[in-house]
Amino acid sequence: MTKQYGGGVGVADLSFAVRPGAVTGFLGPNGAGKSTTIKLMLGLVRGAGRTTFTGRSYLELADPLRTVGVLVDPGAVHPSRSAAGHLRMVAAGGGLPIRRVHEALSLVGLDSVADKAVGRFSLGMRQRLGLATALLGDPEYLILDEPANGLDPDGVRWIRRFLRELAGQGRTVLASSHLLAEMAQLADDLVVIGGGRLISAGSLAEFVDQHTRSVVVVRGPETARLLVALGRNGLRVWQGTTEELVVDTDNTELVARVAAQTGLPVRELFLRRSDLEQAYLAATAHTVQHRGEPS
Repeated sequence: MTKQYGGGVGVADLSFAVRPGAVTGFLGPNGAGKSTTIKLMLGLVRGAGRTTFTGRSYLELADPLRTVGVLVDPGAVHPSRSAAGHLRMVAAGGGLPIRRVHEALSLVGLDSVADKAVGRFSLGMRQRLGLATALLGDPEYLILDEPANGLDPDGVRWIRRFLRELAGQGRTVLASSHLLAEMAQLADDLVVIGGGRLISAGSLAEFVDQHTRSVVVVRGPETARLLVALGRNGLRVWQGTTEELVVDTDNTELVARVAAQTGLPVRELFLRRSDLEQAYLAATAHTVQHRGEPS
């Protein structure tokens, strides 16, 4: 996909696949082109390229609500309309049975406020209503833009479990988020973009391994002598704190063996693994942050 704006390129030659049965996180800095990409996928803006669902573009689908569920703007609901009334309108427009209204509300925990005006909803409740709208047609594909936005910690944990359950049913789930710690627990795969271009597409574990490294941390009272001993064994070492060494390897057995040979006291020796946040910051550090189309 490619989309150009007057102030610059929204996305350029962006191509990736999202597999069924998994949650794929969609990440990128502000201005990276995430929202533009989602709009292109759904035909909401015009650009070059094509996104297919079961071999057809969104605009070519005969029954789009039963194929693709979308959460883009949870605030796009008339404030005086009830949650059930909003879903009944969507169901009628999409040719869906009315029974799906209360089924969808129940799925997201809003059945007790079905007749409440949406204008009185909190941001988290609006997010749940947006998710209920996306699920109304029991779709095979889900495209969710910041689905955890506005949710409290319990709500964030709930949506993590819920999306994994949906993926476990064989659905294809693409979810964008700025909550990296949550995405680390939620996603199986990642699509990461920056500056409108693809940085990475693959498993979360592969992304972290590719863009960071694990190190061995050694703590003890005589780190200066241990640093020399480790260096003599071909290991790259630097001083962390006065009583901490950081060794550029993931081989804890080798570091422990060298420490034992020196006879120096060691209080702690452990592997410090890299995480998604470190990998994400390393992978996107070179990308342009301010672009013609905000995302």
